[in-house]
Amino acid sequence: MTSLASALLLSCNGQHSGNDNKTGADTAVASLVKGEAGDLFLLVGTYTSEKGSKGIYLYRFNTLTGRSDSVSMAEVVNPSYLTLSPDEKFVYSVGENDEGNSAAHSFSFDKQQGTLTPVNSSPTLGGSPCYITTDSKGQNVYTANYSGGSISSFRADEKGHLSPATMVMQFKGNGPDNKRQSSPHLHSVMYSPDGQFLFAADLGTDKLYRLRVNDTPFEGQPPLQQSSLKEFILPPGTGPRHFDFHPHGGKYLYVLGELSGEVIIFDYDHDAGGLTQKQVIASDTTGARGSADIHVSPDGRFLYASNRLQADGIAIFSVDPEEGTLTRLGYQLTVKHPRNFAITPNGRFLLVAGRDDNRIQVFSIDTETGMLTDTNQPISLSKPVCLKFAGMGE
Repeated sequence: MTSLASALLLSCNGQHSGNDNKTGADTAVASLVKGEAGDLFLLVGTYTSEKGSKGIYLYRFNTLTGRSDSVSMAEVVNPSYLTLSPDEKFVYSVGENDEGNSAAHSFSFDKQQGTLTPVNSSPTLGGSPCYITTDSKGQNVYTANYSGGSISSFRADEKGHLSPATMVMQFKGNGPDNKRQSSPHLHSVMYSPDGQFLFAADLGTDKLYRLRVNDTPFEGQPPLQQSSLKEFILPPGTGPRHFDFHPHGGKYLYVLGELSGEVIIFDYDHDAGGLTQKQVIASDTTGARGSADIHVSPDGRFLYASNRLQADGIAIFSVDPEEGTLTRLGYQLTVKHPRNFAITPNGRFLLVAGRDDNRIQVFSIDTETGMLTDTNQPISLSKPVCLKFAGMGE
């Protein structure tokens, strides 16, 4: 940790001394949060423990050099997945615990000071929430509850306050793997690019669910039409975990199977919300049954998918500009257990959260070939599992 970051952490914790209005730590706050060209905030969700991480960690990350500085931390138990409100004034996280202790947490995000301040928490009423998302207006928040086999809905007001769960949508069914698919396991939930539909991946039943969004919900109800629930059945044993839409018009949907280790590619029909499968390609070739995260590069030319448990790393694909289909380009070994990774908005860097190596690995991306090179500028942190970028304060 740099001396500048150390001073800032002391300032954020109220541990500096003296009565001057302009202490060294205050100067450090202003300097660090102001940032340089290419700087973004990097928010990191973690699994917490008595001797490890304590919550959500905030860094300054330079998207031109790959360098980072520690800024501050907000204490919360097991914030394993994060999302930001569209205006980036609020950060929402899950608290991935058992059913009695699981919650969605809200924080106000002060970019001038580089701090997160708790707003409130609301029980998910479903165990092990592992994904959280919000709509384009920041009014509705949803969690995917893994052990609960459900999706929870919340309203968010203009101050970021989360309502009690307005609905918990419970799913049923199972899959062919008796150990991993004995019941529903909702693992991710995401809006379509046009905001007309909410999609959710159920690892336990090999299904994608789609719900139509209601633009004018009546008072007290979530903006989803439960009667519009549509099921897309995937090949048995897929175990769908995460998915991503192509950034150019959202014409294609890419689904990563945790258990099959395959990427399934679909054409996406914006008008009807339909999916037509067009390709299946291997991400994991070892049979480890631990594929995790998937992202298309901002320019739409490459797709990356992480794999765990054996040969932990990132599979690299090129994306056909006309068809959206994939061609495997290579494979990059990474830190252990790459549960989540993120690509900088400028497409220059790919950061991998290595849960079991207690560090975030920073790769540069060759924008011509899509290949990755370790910058040897890691971020040391206990049990990192979610990475999100946000703009710096003005």
